This record gives sequence, structure tokens and C-alpha cells, in this order.
Amino acid sequence: MEQANATLGWVTERIQRVRAAHQALRELGQGASAVIRALDPQLGGCYPSREVARPLVTLSLALTELERVDIVLRDLERGLVDFPALRGGDEVYLCWLVGEPDVGFWHALDAGFVGRQPL
Repeated sequence: MEQANATLGWVTERIQRVRAAHQALRELGQGASAVIRALDPQLGGCYPSREVARPLVTLSLALTELERVDIVLRDLERGLVDFPALRGGDEVYLCWLVGEPDVGFWHALDAGFVGRQPL
């Protein structure tokens, strides 16, 4: 739990980057969706405009940074994050929402947010 709490600033920063990139893509509307679909190598691929590429790269890098340390962003809108942990010898997730002062909940791997329990 201490390790998870120590990373909250870093995690929040990545979530803010993902949110900003996601919002930028939403603001581009259907044009961005068409470009993103066209990136599919099965369809021949294409180079997206800088307007689309910049938020895509930002989004990808931030999510990759979280993934590298096994932090799982479950819900971007709510800022729901799971940290893998051991509790009593069992693998669990420590559960945190952006804005909570610290990691104060956990749930079994298959329980999800509805199974969230105080630490």
C-alpha cells in the first residue's frame, strides 16, 4: 500500500495526460475517428495529421508508462485505477479513484469495483 500511495502523484499526472489527449481526439470529431481507423495496417495504414498524431502519441505513451509498472487504468472518466498487490498471500488489486487522498480500498482480482472493500 505504501508503494501505491507513493506513486499517486505520478499516476495522476499520467491520467491527466490521457484525459487531455482523449479530449483532444473527441474535439476533432469524426475526422479523427476516420484517421484512427485508417491507421489499421490491415487496411494499408496511413500517416495521421499532426493534429491527430500528437494526442495519439501522448495517449499511447502515458498508458504504456502505467502498464510498465502494472498499474491498470480501469475507467478514464472516473479515474479508477487498480494496483496489483498481495494481501494475506493472495493476489488482489488495491483500488483508487483520482481525488481520493490515498489508496484505501482493495478487491479480489475478479470482483471489480463492486467488490471494493476498505483496507
